[in-house]
Amino acid sequence: MFQSLTSRIAAVSALVVVALLVLVAALADASRQTRESFRWVTHSAQVIQAMEETVAGLRDAESGQRAYVLTQNAAYAQSFDARISDSLRAFSELVELTRDNPSQQLRLQALGAQLSGRIELMRQPLTLARSGDFARAEALIAEGRGFDSMSAFVLAARELLDEERVVQSRRVEAAERRLARVRGLALIGGPLIAFFSLSVSLMVIRGIRQPVRVITRAMTGLGAGDLNQRIDSRMGSREFDRLARGYNDMADRLATAAKDQSRSERELKRVHEELLASAQTLRERGEVIELLGGMAHRMQAARTDDELAQVIHAFVPRVLPGLPGALYAYNNSRNLLVPLSGWGGHEAETEGFAPDQCWALRRGQSHFVSEPGADVVCGHVSPLAAPYHCEPLLASGEVIGVLHLDGLVQAETQFRLNVLAENIASAMVNQKLQRDLKEQTIRDPLTGLFNRRYMEEALALEVARAARSGAPLCVVMCDVDHFKRFNDEFGHEAGDVVLQAVAAELGHRFRDGDIVCRYGGEEFIVIAPGTKAETLAPRVETVRQAIAAIALRLGKQPLGSSTMSFGVAEWSKGMNRDGDALVQAADAALYRAKKEGRNRVVLHVEETA
Repeated sequence: MFQSLTSRIAAVSALVVVALLVLVAALADASRQTRESFRWVTHSAQVIQAMEETVAGLRDAESGQRAYVLTQNAAYAQSFDARISDSLRAFSELVELTRDNPSQQLRLQALGAQLSGRIELMRQPLTLARSGDFARAEALIAEGRGFDSMSAFVLAARELLDEERVVQSRRVEAAERRLARVRGLALIGGPLIAFFSLSVSLMVIRGIRQPVRVITRAMTGLGAGDLNQRIDSRMGSREFDRLARGYNDMADRLATAAKDQSRSERELKRVHEELLASAQTLRERGEVIELLGGMAHRMQAARTDDELAQVIHAFVPRVLPGLPGALYAYNNSRNLLVPLSGWGGHEAETEGFAPDQCWALRRGQSHFVSEPGADVVCGHVSPLAAPYHCEPLLASGEVIGVLHLDGLVQAETQFRLNVLAENIASAMVNQKLQRDLKEQTIRDPLTGLFNRRYMEEALALEVARAARSGAPLCVVMCDVDHFKRFNDEFGHEAGDVVLQAVAAELGHRFRDGDIVCRYGGEEFIVIAPGTKAETLAPRVETVRQAIAAIALRLGKQPLGSSTMSFGVAEWSKGMNRDGDALVQAADAALYRAKKEGRNRVVLHVEETA
């Protein structure tokens, strides 16, 4: 049957072609399986991303809820609704993505119930707040049920993510095994084909030795992994020319398959590295979120600027390692940003600075200078202080403060800075609200002076301090002479005008360290620590004369003038510690001033046995 050279060569060529086709087919099938494995690895990445977005949306919604209850800003309520919608959408995607995994589906059923319960807990305070009952809303948040619910949900989410990562790891291993099989086929199949071709060629007549050597050399190189081996198609015979062309075609296909394999291998490696980086980022963000959560709880519990400064000094260096800086708070009365806390050895601007000196506050966004001359430098920073970063703290468009950092905030740190700035601003707003509420409880609404309740507390503290230190302490009791005349002649509105004018003069004339209070009706009390009665009396006389010189008016109607009588008493060790005896002594001196003709200052004289 194979008597001719042509038939023998044809037979040899057919066998070689078949072997190469089988190898190419095997490589193509292995490449297809590798792509399928890559698709499943990508699917696992989508599941992880959907779970992360669900948790992130729920956390952002919680922040919006708290911010709305604390600030009463409706924009935060809208943010809450939007982030809840995002979280539910991500969770729906997660359910669809995990339909191939019964175990994950069971977990998602329980997780869905936790998610619904968490959302319902967050909506309860929000509903109260939207109805105007912000106090009950804040109290409901303070109970901590939301924190426990959130912790349980995050724990369940982590368990689901851990299981998906195990599945993902298995799929990556399967893909690697398939890639190894492709390499094995390429490295084993080529030499086998070369050996087969060489063996058959030995049976061919001597006239075909040279072409066979050429083909063998090329096939051997191919089997060794050199996919660039090609045969010159001009071999001296039509049969070998055809064989050469067939070989070159198969080599091209094999090279293409190898390139696809290499590309798939590189892509799989890239995805694997991205997944590892994503997992690391997720772990770091989880740690940061936990750290920021602890910081936020402590800042919300702080009642004074010193307590807030302590929390910031303890936590900010851990949230932003390697970035010294300071927090400046806005002082309304001085229109300055004053240092509240510093960390990392940063030297804060002790005297403070005006808001327009900071470009971050001017622009309402982050401002940084990477090197000298790269951008305009804030007025509160040295021209050679680059690099530095200023982050504005704003609430409802109003300046709250600014974070100043020595150094540049890298991209991976920006997330930490954003959450940190939001939490600090929220805490500062909350603290301001608490101060305003306290101020309302200790101030007289008509005159703006301290009320009787605050006077009693302050007097008890000053008496205790005087008893410990031996420093002098005086009380001045005074009231408006013939105050009933103003009410009878001009009405109660005129009486309010008189009280406001007198209160303004008292507050202006006495020292900053003196405590001026409205005792009740037209009566006032001044607590003057650190001064003796003989020293205080001339100052009180000056106040009396200033009040008598006031020209009172109700609109365009003149009310005339008003006078006041003053009684001054000094605390002695024989008096009780609650201050009642000192007030009674000042009241007795005031009674003498009234009895002696009013519009005068009388000092209390202790009776001797």
